[in-house]
Amino acid sequence: MAITSLLPWKHGEKNVAIQRADNPVYSLQREMNRLFDDFFPTDFGLAPFKEFGPGEGFGAFSPSVDIAETDKEIKVSTELPGLSEDDIEVSLSGDTLTISGEKKAEKEDKGKNYYRMERSYGSFRRAIPLPCEVETDKVNATFKKGVLNIVLPKTSQAQEAVKKIAIRKG
Repeated sequence: MAITSLLPWKHGEKNVAIQRADNPVYSLQREMNRLFDDFFPTDFGLAPFKEFGPGEGFGAFSPSVDIAETDKEIKVSTELPGLSEDDIEVSLSGDTLTISGEKKAEKEDKGKNYYRMERSYGSFRRAIPLPCEVETDKVNATFKKGVLNIVLPKTSQAQEAVKKIAIRKG
């Protein structure tokens, strides 16, 4: 069998009809995306954690979190620009670390013939499941220049549970 017999067109033929099977799930997704885009336009102006301006969507703030684990501790770092220590709450319950906060922003703009005052409020909450037990009385949290760093020392049982496996040359 020649490979050309498997092709849906013949060599030199210019008018080729291509049929595409449209998946109904994709069609539904496109319709839902269109519906939300119509209801929440990009210039809606309710992004509470950014400067006000066009191109900002509704509920645009979700702080990024970096987590690193060593043999002795777990380090959590999250960026919270524009917040202060008073706006942030850190709690540890069981095997879950919770970082939450609230931001209130006001922007006032005065001109010769106008006065504009915009206020926005919003909150966030990130719950991070911890992979092992930590010493709750030795947890340390620092906040500097908009970055929250949390160090969670592992318990001695959790440190002993880690077993290194030697890799042999094969």
